[in-house]
Amino acid sequence: MISEKIVRGLKAEGVNLFVTLPCEKVTSLIDQVSANFKHVALATEEEGVGICAGAALAGAKPAMIVQSSGVGRIINALCSLTRVYELPLLFLVSWRGVYKEGIPAQVPLGQRLPKILDAIDVRYSIIEKEEDVDVVHRAAEEAYSNTRAHAILLNPKVWESEKTKTVRDTAEAPEKLRARTLERHADFTRQLTRFEVLESLASYLEDKIVVCNLGIPCKELHHVKHQKSNFYMLGSMGLASSIGLGIALCARKDVVVIDGDGSLLTNLGTLSTISVANPRNLTILAIDNGVHGSTGNQATATSQGVDLELIAKGCGFARTHKAASREEITSTVHDLKAGPNFVHILAKPGNADVSNVPLTPREIKQNVMEAIHA
Repeated sequence: MISEKIVRGLKAEGVNLFVTLPCEKVTSLIDQVSANFKHVALATEEEGVGICAGAALAGAKPAMIVQSSGVGRIINALCSLTRVYELPLLFLVSWRGVYKEGIPAQVPLGQRLPKILDAIDVRYSIIEKEEDVDVVHRAAEEAYSNTRAHAILLNPKVWESEKTKTVRDTAEAPEKLRARTLERHADFTRQLTRFEVLESLASYLEDKIVVCNLGIPCKELHHVKHQKSNFYMLGSMGLASSIGLGIALCARKDVVVIDGDGSLLTNLGTLSTISVANPRNLTILAIDNGVHGSTGNQATATSQGVDLELIAKGCGFARTHKAASREEITSTVHDLKAGPNFVHILAKPGNADVSNVPLTPREIKQNVMEAIHA
């Protein structure tokens, strides 16, 4: 397997810490990394640069796995931390948008990624086929000997020769979602998948402006409750609630955000921003299944005891709720008062087998704008 060869090469170069954010294209590589190195699952790409900088200061040889879209989020950290302090960082990039890409939001940055790296003077290597794996040694030597950042771009075509397990069975996802999580939520049993939660929410969402977190949640929402007022996100991980806030501040209609634990954890600060802005017409529905469902069911921090409702309370939300069963969900949302509201919905891992959203980004935008101004 190519992923095993990459890991062997990294081991040979002395890599001893890996930080990762998931991408379904490189699930097998992340599995190999987590099994062979000290491993930290990240909430955001930028914190990964910080962790790697600290590890390098302590004498470690850190490495990182991100999507190409994530490189856009770490440009400042690469320049103002890694570069300024002359610290080593080897980062492997799931290079989206360049080969058989089905998500249009991945294309603009993905196609320009080499030029972006050139512009910030970060050297890079490319792996497009099994024979290219040897570049791992040269890239690692470049990063650690010269104490600088070096990117390895992993073209998706490299995985075509490898049988990649892109999605774990839900039974493998966080077993029972950790005992301490269950104790904290003792009155709430995770009964429904996200798809079943959306089915329970369908009547409540009628005619509301709905901002939906990217990936499979959008596909499931389109199947369960398509309406022109749905803004289906195709990219920009973590910004669902921020987009919802922007709409709520500038429109009179009720706005509902369908967010997730993985998404919220990348941008927790937006909860404090929403609380201070205090939009009366905004409700956040945080469907928390303890995993990154769109990229292979990798566990999130909420499977380890992090409680999103408590975080929302700490950020100043006066109206928070927790629900898990169909009855709890429907009674909670239909009894909501003026916002901002935060509803923490506990769900179990699992994705429905539904088709992609058959709309272009322009069609999604036009539909939502028409609905806002109707």
